[in-house]
Amino acid sequence: MTDRPTHALPSYLNADDVGPWGIYLEQVERVTPYLGKLSRWVETLKRPKRTLIVDVPIELDNGTVAHFEGYRVQHNTSRGPGKGGVRYHQDVTLSEVMALAAWMSVKSAAVNLPFGGAKGGIRIDPRNHSQAELERITRRYTSEIGVIIGPNKDIPAPDVNTNAQTMAWMMDTYSMNVGGTSTGVVTGKPVSLGGSLGRVEATGRGVFTVGCEAARDAGIDLNDARVIVQGFGNVGGTAARLFQEAGAKILAVQDHTGTVYNPNGLDVLALLNHMEQHKGLAGAPNTEAIANEDFWHIETDLLIPAALEGQINKNNADRIRARIVIEGANGPTTPEADDILNDKGVTIVPDVVANAGGVTVSYFEWVQDFSSFFWTEDEINNRLEMMMRSAYTTVAAVAKEHNVTLRTAAFIVGCARILESRQVRGLYP
Repeated sequence: MTDRPTHALPSYLNADDVGPWGIYLEQVERVTPYLGKLSRWVETLKRPKRTLIVDVPIELDNGTVAHFEGYRVQHNTSRGPGKGGVRYHQDVTLSEVMALAAWMSVKSAAVNLPFGGAKGGIRIDPRNHSQAELERITRRYTSEIGVIIGPNKDIPAPDVNTNAQTMAWMMDTYSMNVGGTSTGVVTGKPVSLGGSLGRVEATGRGVFTVGCEAARDAGIDLNDARVIVQGFGNVGGTAARLFQEAGAKILAVQDHTGTVYNPNGLDVLALLNHMEQHKGLAGAPNTEAIANEDFWHIETDLLIPAALEGQINKNNADRIRARIVIEGANGPTTPEADDILNDKGVTIVPDVVANAGGVTVSYFEWVQDFSSFFWTEDEINNRLEMMMRSAYTTVAAVAKEHNVTLRTAAFIVGCARILESRQVRGLYP
């Protein structure tokens, strides 16, 4: 592992602890030698186009006033309006939101969607607040960032701890402020407000689709293939169900309440029902509870990290015994872990391709909202699978051409498309 390169950092980041933005910068550094003449524009990728920090004050149910810190970052809009989720989490940082926005830029370009990358967040633990307080927080945050979002500017979507209801509040608030119903300002909405069929399962279905392609390339027969999954929300739960339906054996699943294991295979539908009733995997019947650290030691064909960033790192990568890692989460593998796994011959299908199903169906929703013409769920799933397979095939071909990892190949494809648009558009004024 070489020393991390020195980059010009914005003054509002701590050079001694850059956070997730530092991981993204290292990924850009690794791809730069493959960009040819487009590398002239590479500094564009290292600077977000627009960074907004807002104060979000609300009146709590007890009558007191509380203030929360909110962010919206637009990384790049050369190829189209910004696109990216909004997360509510007590540990959200500006560095994290910047990195997530940048990964959205690369992801949208790698899948060839007409979007740039954006991301938002509020530093709040939603578990400590009522539904009424969350609605007020969402509406105030939407009003504060309203000046930079819009159907042709920046289109938010659900992310960690946000959902279709959050998007309904955001759409309504934005619409009231502009004086007309604007369904296209957000995606991931309820179907009754212009949301798309298939959106909830889209990211997990995309993980499954590219996972099948990667397994085929590796000569892995999905029938009785072994799979372990970290994170059991929409992404991990959907992917696990689809892999099980394809004949794979789900050996272990981990969430915030612990890790459940069954060497003969877990019943995914039973686990999903248990999750819905008990808000966690702990105590699920017909499972064995194992230590969270032991999850990473299970011998498996496919490992799907579908929780938060940085879960696979230098402390556990050397003990991972998977043939393929399919990144359902954003940024789950650090650069140090990347190197360790690559040296072990583990194939990593990177997040910017593997979890692009969500933004792809968000694109479908956006298109449907503009036309006010809606597709069937089968049409959406078929289009999604076609686009995901195409993106994977393109990235795999570039990886083979340059003899690089799939992550580097995905960044070559995505960054080249972004910078080509930047070059053709030129600088104004």
